[in-house]
Amino acid sequence: MNEFMFLIRNRNDHKATLSPEQHQVFLKKCEAYINDLKNKGQLIAAQPIERQGKIIYRYGGEFKSMAFDELREIWVGYYHILANNLEEAIAIAKENPEFEFGANATIEVRPVKTREESTGFQYPGTVK
Repeated sequence: MNEFMFLIRNRNDHKATLSPEQHQVFLKKCEAYINDLKNKGQLIAAQPIERQGKIIYRYGGEFKSMAFDELREIWVGYYHILANNLEEAIAIAKENPEFEFGANATIEVRPVKTREESTGFQYPGTVK
């Protein structure tokens, strides 16, 4: 099995538009999705990301920071999963409840590099 990361983004905070009841339905669907992946042995980790903090960057030799909303995009969470290949990982991502509740949701599906081929270095946290 190979490792993949799902990076989940929305162009706006769709959860702010949900009623409390709709938000609970969304949370329950996320929990079911997570439990399904766990039961299939495909989930390494999954966590939402808080909507606070700063983006830091280096420009002209100095560190600067900016708020998230300046990007007009919200990173809402990630999933670290196991799949046989990219196509299977994409199929798993398509089942994520973000697409049902967020009209502008996107999930970036990326293979995780677990080892440096040229040096043999194994990255920490790698599933063996």
